[in-house]
Amino acid sequence: MKPIHIVAILVLAGGIAALTLQAKDVATYATFTDAKTATEKVKVAGKLKKDKPMVYEPTKDANKFSFYLEDTQGQEVPVVLLKPKPQDFELSEQVVVTGDMQNGTFVANEVLMKCPSKYKDEEIYMKKKN
Repeated sequence: MKPIHIVAILVLAGGIAALTLQAKDVATYATFTDAKTATEKVKVAGKLKKDKPMVYEPTKDANKFSFYLEDTQGQEVPVVLLKPKPQDFELSEQVVVTGDMQNGTFVANEVLMKCPSKYKDEEIYMKKKN
C-alpha cells in the first residue's frame, strides 16, 4: 500500500470519528421527568415562568442565577444556571437548558434563549416589503 493511501484512510477514519462524537450532542429535547432518570446531561426546552421569581445576586455569587421553567409536558421546575444571568433574559419566550436534575432542581451549565420579539420589527418590515 502506498503512503498516500494510508494517509487517506487515516483522514477518513478521523472524520468518521469526529462525526460520531458530534452526533452524541445532537439529541432530542428531554422533559424534566426524563432528566430525573438520565445518567448524562440532557437538554430541556420549556417556557420561562415570568410570574415566578428570578434570583440573581452577583455580589453573593456571580455565577448563580435561578428561575422557573415549564417543560413541554407542563411540569414546572426550579432551574439553577451556573453562569451569570444572560442579558435580556426576561424577554425570552422559550428557553433551552442543558444540565441534570439534582434534588428536585434542574442544575444547568448552558442556556439558549429564544426571543421571537427580537426579530418582530424585521418580520413586520419584510411583510410590508412583499
